[in-house]
Amino acid sequence: MLDLTGKRVVVVGLARSGEAACRLLLKRGASVIGTDQRGERELDGDLDGLERDGVILELGGHHTDRLLSADLIVVSPGVDLRGPLFQRVRAAGIPLIGEVELAFRCSQATFLGVTGTNGKSTTTTLLGAILKEAGLPSHVAGNIGTPLCGVAPGLPAGNLVVTELSSFQLETIERFRPHVALLLNLAPDHLDRYDRVEDYYQAKARIFENQAPSDVAVVNADDPMVLDAARKAVAKRVTFSRRQRLAEGAYLDADQLIVALSGTRETICRWNEVRIQGLHNLENALAASLAAALVGAPTKAIRRALVRFEGLEHRLEFVAEVDGVQYVNDSKGTNVGAVARSLESFTVPLVLIAGGQDKMSDFTPLAPLVRERVKRLILIGQAAGKLQAQLDGVCAMEEAGSLEEAVQRAASVASPGEVVLLSPACASFDMFADFEDRGRVFKEAVRRLAS
Repeated sequence: MLDLTGKRVVVVGLARSGEAACRLLLKRGASVIGTDQRGERELDGDLDGLERDGVILELGGHHTDRLLSADLIVVSPGVDLRGPLFQRVRAAGIPLIGEVELAFRCSQATFLGVTGTNGKSTTTTLLGAILKEAGLPSHVAGNIGTPLCGVAPGLPAGNLVVTELSSFQLETIERFRPHVALLLNLAPDHLDRYDRVEDYYQAKARIFENQAPSDVAVVNADDPMVLDAARKAVAKRVTFSRRQRLAEGAYLDADQLIVALSGTRETICRWNEVRIQGLHNLENALAASLAAALVGAPTKAIRRALVRFEGLEHRLEFVAEVDGVQYVNDSKGTNVGAVARSLESFTVPLVLIAGGQDKMSDFTPLAPLVRERVKRLILIGQAAGKLQAQLDGVCAMEEAGSLEEAVQRAASVASPGEVVLLSPACASFDMFADFEDRGRVFKEAVRRLAS
């Protein structure tokens, strides 16, 4: 357990995870300084509460002398460490960790880590639901919206913490060791943050870095990039697959979800019994079932949780049917891989709404699926021109000045039996607060159509 009595600790970034880190550090006896590039009006946390509790706040920039005189620096995942200031910090030998690492060092719980380019939140939530159904002492936290520092510290040994992990969070681990580590899939993403896609993949692979042979690496047998990333893992490797039968692991046999471990083969349920649909959700269900079985969840509990699970908002979320046209909100589809998986989930013609803030993505891999399944592409946001250039000639396209206008245009061209799908392949920050805000605006626009 981490003793920080009397230590000067600087927390960089005061969003949810930074605020939770500050509160944990105070409990551990540290002298805490919280700093953020943004001003007070741009931050929605409880800054007054932090000050009352004894945190010294420095907003509107990071002070070099504060950082260089710290005993420890805790950075939030949104902070880019490539700048010269953080290079100086590292050159000075000042310990620099993230909120996940801090929580891990202050906890006796057992961690199950979930990462991947897509499907993290769904798999994390589903795994948590299975463990709860099984009666195991379990908690869900991390990149899913609940800071780990607010959950894991203080939990007694034997508790399980299912932790969603982004590549940004994995950049700043040192000792963090999940007993079960899941790597769901890998596809290019966040190339506005990483110089090379290989750097992004390497950050994801860090989930295996501190595992021991007694731990388990759960990996996607159908994803060559995942298999390559797990090559150096010293943990026992167990795979899941929707395409092949496995001697050990989780797989689809005809329409049945199977988990095979320690010489036993258990049928969980039929795939058509599960509410979440789409090939990507099949992979998520296999991964969550396998991880749950590895920590002792019985088959009946896995089945009950799977058939009840309704999925998450903004992820292939059915919104409404208006004049025979279905409207689906996939605002969380913020990269090319996610959109490809969403397009694969439909067999009817689609009107696709895409665009937003570009993450230096290459949209050309979408061309075959768009040509095959999309009858019209309606583009919004900063990346509209790039999408139009890279997908030129693939299908009919038009540009809309807002998401509300895009929904109206989609409604005018969609026919009964077809689907209007919001799956942007881009970040949301050019037009919205976040992907959730974008999804809410889409749903409200659809509701106005219905009324």
